[in-house]
Amino acid sequence: MGDASSLNWFTQPCGLGAARALRLASPFQYPEQAVLYAPSDLPAPSDTQAHNRAVAELVAQSARILGGRTLVLTTTTRALRAIANSLRELLDGSQIEVLEQGTGSKHELIAKLRSDQGHVLVATASLWEGIDIAGDALQLVVIDKLPFPPPGDPLIEARSQRLEAQGKSPFNHYAMPEAAVALKQGAGRLIRSEEDRGALVICDTRLGNTPYGKRLLQALPPMRRLDNSESLKHYLRSLRVAD
Repeated sequence: MGDASSLNWFTQPCGLGAARALRLASPFQYPEQAVLYAPSDLPAPSDTQAHNRAVAELVAQSARILGGRTLVLTTTTRALRAIANSLRELLDGSQIEVLEQGTGSKHELIAKLRSDQGHVLVATASLWEGIDIAGDALQLVVIDKLPFPPPGDPLIEARSQRLEAQGKSPFNHYAMPEAAVALKQGAGRLIRSEEDRGALVICDTRLGNTPYGKRLLQALPPMRRLDNSESLKHYLRSLRVAD
């Protein structure tokens, strides 16, 4: 899988089966610096409309506590738009501005979020990786669903067919490693320095109630787990008190 220390999920498809791999430990103290909350009571991800609304409601409640400082990562453009629209409704009248990827340049959106002036940025695709917002400007990262490769993509279909021809499972040998890497990339937006503190929320019930979800959970950094929404709210309030 994507967390395999041998990196064979990457080396084998590239024809690098004999390559040596080196895995270095993170410099961050995740159990002290971050918490992970995976709600168990949200609508199923397959119930798209209800799920998007529930994600928006959770984000709105949390962002009000933090005064913004939130990045929402979605797996589809449709979810991006639905969640951003719901957030504008839910946060109407507050001092928090909802930023939506595609309504401005990537540089402008990140600069606004980094300004720590009360923003929630809803994004997808390229913003799952490669952005660095250290400090108090970003203290909450919310991921809407487990980032499995999208079905129907011609390249993904070709890779799946090749694996099937080799007697391998496309889900176990391709979809799972890809999801594990993408999930870690998204989670990696939260803690960017040794002083950072924050919460990661993954709004997909499959993380806790399926065998593959538990495997993906093990691929994440060792953050302290929260059991319920009240614990999340208490933690977010503690971040504001510590400012």
